[in-house]
This record gives sequence, C-alpha cells and structure tokens, in this order.
Amino acid sequence: MAKINLVALGGVRENGKNMYAVEVDDQIFVCDFGLKYPDNDLMGIDIVIPDTTYLVDNIDKVAGIFLSHGHADAIGALPYFLSEHNVPVYGSELTIALARIVTKQNPKTRKFKNFHVVDEKSNLKFGKTYVSFFRTTHSIPGSMGIVIGTPNGQIVYTGDFKFDQSASEMYKTNFGRIAHIGDRKVLALLSDSANAESPYQMASEREIADSINESFKYHTGRIIVATVASNIMRVQQVLNAAAATNRRVVLTGHDAEKIVRTALDLNYLVLPNPDILATTKELKTLAPEETVILENGRIGEPLKSLQKMASSRHRLIHIGEGDLVFIVSTPSHAMETTLARTKDMIYRVGGEVKAVFDDKHVSGHGARQDLQLMINLLHPEYLIPVQGEYRQLAAHAEIAEEVGIPADHVIIPALGDIISYTKGQLHVSGSAPAGNTMIDGIGVGDIGNIVLRDRKMLSEDGIMIAVVTIDRKKKRIVSRPKIQSRGFVYMKTSKDLLAECGKIVADTVQKNLDNKEFDWSHLKQDVRDGLARYLFDQTKRRPVILPVIMEVNQNSAKRQ
Repeated sequence: MAKINLVALGGVRENGKNMYAVEVDDQIFVCDFGLKYPDNDLMGIDIVIPDTTYLVDNIDKVAGIFLSHGHADAIGALPYFLSEHNVPVYGSELTIALARIVTKQNPKTRKFKNFHVVDEKSNLKFGKTYVSFFRTTHSIPGSMGIVIGTPNGQIVYTGDFKFDQSASEMYKTNFGRIAHIGDRKVLALLSDSANAESPYQMASEREIADSINESFKYHTGRIIVATVASNIMRVQQVLNAAAATNRRVVLTGHDAEKIVRTALDLNYLVLPNPDILATTKELKTLAPEETVILENGRIGEPLKSLQKMASSRHRLIHIGEGDLVFIVSTPSHAMETTLARTKDMIYRVGGEVKAVFDDKHVSGHGARQDLQLMINLLHPEYLIPVQGEYRQLAAHAEIAEEVGIPADHVIIPALGDIISYTKGQLHVSGSAPAGNTMIDGIGVGDIGNIVLRDRKMLSEDGIMIAVVTIDRKKKRIVSRPKIQSRGFVYMKTSKDLLAECGKIVADTVQKNLDNKEFDWSHLKQDVRDGLARYLFDQTKRRPVILPVIMEVNQNSAKRQ
C-alpha cells in the first residue's frame, strides 16, 4: 500500500492560484502552478502566487509539474518557482507554448528548457506511479484532466472543464476516455467547482458564436472587443464574425499579439482570410464600420484598459460616439464593481456597452449537471471540491450527495490541508505552509501584512512627517521641528494644528534628551504616540506618522 498525501497549496476557498500537490511515497506530483489577480484591498500588488514552502522543503521529491491548460490561473506562477528549481514541466502543445511565453517574460527563466509536450495518449511512469491525461472542453484548446495512478487507486484532477455537445473537434471532451478511467478504481476526484452554484446549463459555444455574429452584423460603427487573450475560443469567434461582416481586427492588448501568433503558428487559431489582421498603423485608415479592436489589457485584465479608453488615457484608442464596447469574457466576482464603473464611464462618453453574458449563461466551467456527469462517469470513492470559494465548494458537495457520494466521503479542504490515505480512508491529517506570496514589481514576497496595512492607512488618512535636528551632547534641539503633511490635511488652512504638532514634537524630544537613558527607538515611538493621540483627538483620523530625527555632527560644527 502506497503512502498518499493530497495537499491544496492554492485554489481552494479562493478564485485562481490553482496548485495541488499529490504525494505518493517519496514523489510529489504538482497539478497546475497558477496565479490570481489581487482583490481591491491588496493595494499596489500586481499578482498573487501560492506559497511554495512545502515544495521547496521537499524539492528532492518533486517529480514534475503537470499543467491542465494555458490560462494564468494554471501557469502564471511558473517563473517564480522555476527560476530557482529546474523541475520538469508537462502539458499539451499549446499549454507548453504559452508556458514558454510566461517564462521568457521573466529574466531569470528565459533559458529554462525543461518542458515536455504530452497528450491524452501519453502514459508517464514514475516507479510504481503513472501519470496520464484526458481531453476536456474549456475556452482554450489543449485543456486536459490529469490522472495519477497509484497502487491504491487513481487520483483524478479535472482542471477547468465543462461539457458542450456542440464543441468543435479541437475542443471536444473525450467521454470514452473518461469512462475508461472510471472503469478502474478512482480513489479521489479533485473537481472544478468554479460554477457549482449555477443551476443553469451553460450556453453552448455555437450559441455564443451566433450572438457575436449578430452583434457585429447590426452595429454600423466601430466595435471594441474586450476579452482575455488566452481565451482562444473567443478570439476565433471574433475573427470569424469580423470576416463575415467585412471588418479587420486590430490587436492592441499587451499580451494579445504574442498569444495569438503562437496559437496561429500551432494551428489552434485559423484566420478566416489572410488580411483579417490589421496593424495599429493601419488603424487610422480604416473606417469605423470596417474596424474591430481586440483589447485584452495588461496581464489579461481588459476592464482597466477600457477605462483608459473612456477617459482618453489609452495610447491608441479613445471611445466616443457610435462605438460599441463588446465584453465577451465573463469577469470574476471580484471585478463586478469595476465592471459597473467601466460601463458608466463608457456611456458617459457616448459609447454603448454589450456583454455576451447579459442574456446568456456563459462560463468555461461546468454547471451542476456537468459536475454530476463527471462524478457519474468516474465513480470516485472520495470527492474533493477544488477551484472556487467556500460557497462554491460547499455547493459542489451538495450536488455530489445528490448522485450518491456519502457526505463523509466529500472533503472540503482549507488552504494547506494535508489529506492522507490511511487504513483505507482519506482524512485531514495536518497542514502544510500555504498562503499568499505577493508580487509587487520585481519584488517577490517582500510585501507583507504590515506593508499592506501602511498602504491602507496612507490611502485613507495620508501621512504626516515630523523632522527635527538635535544636539545630543548639549541635550538641546538645534532647529525647531518642521511638520509636513500629504493626504492628511491641507497645510495652508491647518496652521494652528501643525503648530501644535510642532510643539508636541519639541516637548517629546526634549523630554527624551533630558532622560539619562536616551534611546533612539524610544524617542521615535514617543513622537509617534504623542502625535497620534493629538491628531485623533482633533480629527478622528489616524495618518501614518513618520518621525525623522537628525543629529548634528559635532566635529563638522566645530570646523565650520
């Protein structure tokens, strides 16, 4: 009997950041290595990736990283781990091509080459454990579920999936392969829960394509399409609709051209006609009725780019009268406020907004019927809902019980939970280090809760800086305190307040100078405490207080 541990290092009780470690004896198989985009309260943070401490501590056991598809929530964190660890990475042809783009964007991983292309016919052996794959339907070609075969049964990870009977050949699910996997013992199913709350069957891609075609046909002005560049299926539908209405497509997003060109080179995208793509230089020569602009924004976030277009801050496009902004990717729940604000800005400048999800249920993730069908095809002994917030994981647990999975055989993991197989049962046996590693610029993990707290305080109440110069030997203040404020009060109308602050600083500093046991840290803390009490009493606000205490150089003073 093999020793088996399942560890959710990301992707549970949250959206994105998918990463799941399957430990079989002395080997660890990592399923996906994704990032997530920050919520509004993570001020200034660019992206969030999983804490990889557990993998680093067991790096000799890591057999490989196995990718389910090429979206950022599955591949985006790769460079930050591969820069330090040369671990083999496996995925479909397009997934690996997109992973190469991601790693080449990071200077530390530009030369990383340990990539391996696999497909659903691949069967990789690692001692007594094997890894195989099965095709799934998602919004990007090459999406695959991952099967880790152990002596105790199979561990199946679905990745992102839905069932669509009208999907084209490139996107079709291999039902026969899934059923074949289910004919053998499936110990645990780690299944996508992102859309588990929805009681509606998702619109088929054929219906969505018809909706896009109709919108293009009846709009006579310029069309600006907002989507995620890696949503290859949607990009193909936009290209087809543009060709059908005699329009040309201009790619303006940060990542769009690289991803689209890669998909074209691998024949996962097909140009309806050779001249369908126009350059940004040709944009000025195209009439509005001939133009489609495909915008995906920086790091896959088109809404912020649309806001720049609506406020005339975009480098190329300014939204105006007669423009149709067509949003064809469903934003996350965290972006609902941003979406509403973006729509309002577009309407204010005379544009029109339409979203493909306004009148259809659109998602790349399966609804309850799809999730139940996956369970019925695989017959797992245990279900572990993953990829979603807690309410979505709980909804997945409920629908699993409807198809006969006992309640005690459904485990809703918390981040870092170690689910172990002992005495024929799976159970939570402990926890591993897990959480968020925040990326800000080139900094990796150097932003913590204290920095975020300070940023929040700065954004809400501003900062006050108190500068004072002292002569420690003579125990006196050389120059009276200078007070500066930014984002707290308007200095010209707050002279009395600032004068009193200067007096508090002077009294506090002098009291510390007169103390026989002078201490720099105590002095600064006393200044902070004194100002904080006074300012809160006067304004009911708590700005960040920064004391700057300088000491006069005695030798330099004597020479002068």
